[in-house]
Amino acid sequence: MSALSVNTLSGSDSTLDAWRERALAFEAEIGRAVIGQERAIRLLLIAVFARGHALLEGDVGVGKTTLLRALARVLGGDYERIEGTVDLMPNDLVYHTYINEQGRPAVDPGPLLKHGDGLATFFFNEVNRARPQVHSLLLRVMAERSVTAFNREYRFPHLQVFADRNRVEKEETFELPAAARDRFLMELNIALPPARELQRQLLSDTRFYDVDSLIDSLEPGVLPFRELNRVAARIQGGVNASSTVEYYALDLCAATRKPADFGITLDGVDMDRLVLSGVSPRGMGMLMRAAKVAAWLQGRDSLLPEDLHAVLYETIAHRIFFSPVYELQRATLVSALMQRIVERVAAP
Repeated sequence: MSALSVNTLSGSDSTLDAWRERALAFEAEIGRAVIGQERAIRLLLIAVFARGHALLEGDVGVGKTTLLRALARVLGGDYERIEGTVDLMPNDLVYHTYINEQGRPAVDPGPLLKHGDGLATFFFNEVNRARPQVHSLLLRVMAERSVTAFNREYRFPHLQVFADRNRVEKEETFELPAAARDRFLMELNIALPPARELQRQLLSDTRFYDVDSLIDSLEPGVLPFRELNRVAARIQGGVNASSTVEYYALDLCAATRKPADFGITLDGVDMDRLVLSGVSPRGMGMLMRAAKVAAWLQGRDSLLPEDLHAVLYETIAHRIFFSPVYELQRATLVSALMQRIVERVAAP
């Protein structure tokens, strides 16, 4: 590796130093309720300070919902959760109609509207059970942090959307369109902790039997959520990237579009036909945003290649779309491709 600046954050920027301590306390507090998921918790922490949305995927019962509930409590601000079902309609996110005590029709604000601009976390459970019409509204909310209802626009400046999907059951499910997936800063895979000691702890520790009590035991509002946008902007401005590292990031993204140009091969795969679409400019920007937060959490004000590597898979892999002939092998091929990209693209 060539000589790159590896400066620590300036002691004069006491605000960012103090926020880093808060961020690490936030991470540790979530870790009290969710064990064996240190990498997932760190990535969600990065998403919070990069102000990006996140999608969790995994088998049934591995802790996706518990992790997101813990995050919402420790983050603070208003929290809403909605369950994806086949009969859910877009209007169900915006308003609720019912017959009141006087027997008259009434309308109340739905989960998106009832907290106003205090809504900090919106958790969409089993998002792939909702119909495409609901995904379209979710896309608007994620992209613009706003929604139009009752002839006016409602804005949610502090909102982050977190969703999970069940990858086991496929009946009555609707895959998220490419445009919606591209709005997620990250896609995280949540799996059973591999260490048998952690599995034994999940089996035997009665704290994990009652999720409600477990979540209630966490300290609420560790981060002042209304200040996160301002702090996130300061992080992006305070962590510098040399032109060398920026060109390296460009090459990593270019390799997702034309891997053969970088000498990348996979056994039994026609590399010229593999990729239908690679990382978009929006995805490139999200990679840099997340990498700068990763550097900041390490106490540095200069971006290094390892900061890009730390978030590369989760910010990039879901933005690569394969040709139909290879899409059925996606789970295997995307991991192999991302590994080969890191190996073959020359790092500074």
